Amino acid sequence: MTIADAQPHMQSTKEIGTAWDRMVAKRRFYTILGLVILIAAFASSVRFADESNAGHFFDRLPHLFDFLSWLIPKDWNDVWRALFDIASVNDKGGEEFNFDRGRVYVWGTFYIPEYFELMIVTINVALISTIIGFVFAVPLSFFAARNLTNSWVLRIFSKRLMEFLRAFPEIVIAGLFSAILSIGPVAAIIAISLHTVGALGKLFYEVAENIDMKPDEGMKAVGANWWERVRFAALPQVLPNFTSYALLRLEINVRASTIIGAVGGGGIGEELKLSISRGFGAKTMALVLLLFVTIVAVDQFSAWLRRRLVGEHAFLLQH
Repeated sequence: MTIADAQPHMQSTKEIGTAWDRMVAKRRFYTILGLVILIAAFASSVRFADESNAGHFFDRLPHLFDFLSWLIPKDWNDVWRALFDIASVNDKGGEEFNFDRGRVYVWGTFYIPEYFELMIVTINVALISTIIGFVFAVPLSFFAARNLTNSWVLRIFSKRLMEFLRAFPEIVIAGLFSAILSIGPVAAIIAISLHTVGALGKLFYEVAENIDMKPDEGMKAVGANWWERVRFAALPQVLPNFTSYALLRLEINVRASTIIGAVGGGGIGEELKLSISRGFGAKTMALVLLLFVTIVAVDQFSAWLRRRLVGEHAFLLQH
């Protein structure tokens, strides 16, 4: 190859390098310009919000954590007394230290501490909501699966219904049903159940669309109807993953039922809101401690159970 033959190749490589440098420079310019616009928009919105806020956010910012001083108990032993409904030496007849008056007596002198009973209510709300959501999400997921349902009308309807159910936060649905059914766990169960149907349904139909279709073809060959194909060909393949997702949703619903409790859904959330608003430090710390331990315990138990059902290999990184 002569020098004349190599010259166009060298020129082409140089042009490619120049074009690459221009493209990188243009991308950096647009990135910096976008960040400048984003920062300017953020600063303007914060300034507008500060001027619109009667409390003046920036003026009150140094006092952001002042409320923590209200919630620090003067006697840390009162945290354990509040948790187990033991009479406090600081009780002077008010509501801040009336720990022993919240006992839930079961038989004779045997009682369940008030906060434990409220935590049981919260867990029950989450558990019942998860079961209801699971029961309704399973058939909807099969209706929505493209490989199992030929009717596009039924598929579209099922998907849109699940999207509608999960479009609204649980707390919004709970507020609506609280106005209709009065405050209490029933409104919380309905709200969380509806959202769970939509959330689990989406996860379930994505699992159903990725099953091995050979068992389904075998069921078709022997003349099985749609229900028999789903029952004997699809369900055995997806049930471990369905159960795994349901347990994961249970963890989420425990947190959701706590939040909904703060708006009248019953359980420990309502008591936590009242304790914080009234500045009852010992009660608040006891509730936070119990809530933290319970959520960790539920998370660990459901993770262990999911591993047992799905198998340890599903949680390992695939190389």
